[in-house]
Amino acid sequence: SNGVSAKAWLASIAFLFALVQLVSALIMYGKLPIKSPSWIGTLHRWSGRIAVLVSVPVAVHCLYALGFSSGSPRALVHSIFGTVFYGAFVAKMIVLQRPKSPWWELHVLGGTVFTGLTVLWLTASLWYFTTKGFVV
Repeated sequence: SNGVSAKAWLASIAFLFALVQLVSALIMYGKLPIKSPSWIGTLHRWSGRIAVLVSVPVAVHCLYALGFSSGSPRALVHSIFGTVFYGAFVAKMIVLQRPKSPWWELHVLGGTVFTGLTVLWLTASLWYFTTKGFVV
């Protein structure tokens, strides 16, 4: 019904795919008692791509329509973590292209990307849904 509602729903879709990223990474690295199926890497890559692609219109609207905000603690945290999310994402993509990177770099950056998106979702979409309702 409006741009803010669309952003809340798109960010929720991105967060859902980030959860798929988390679970698939835990399976790939043997942190869950599940045998890693042959397709788990493909699922992990594509869920990440979709999460980022769905988040781009949200980020563009936030940057150009609203900008960096320190008007409230929620807005300040949201603005900071928007920067953290995309910065960590770019760094992760660079590390993926460097096969001799220390193993921990990918794990730290992946965790930072997930944490960033989680905080973004909590401070925007969840806040929107709890204050405005589930507007479609």
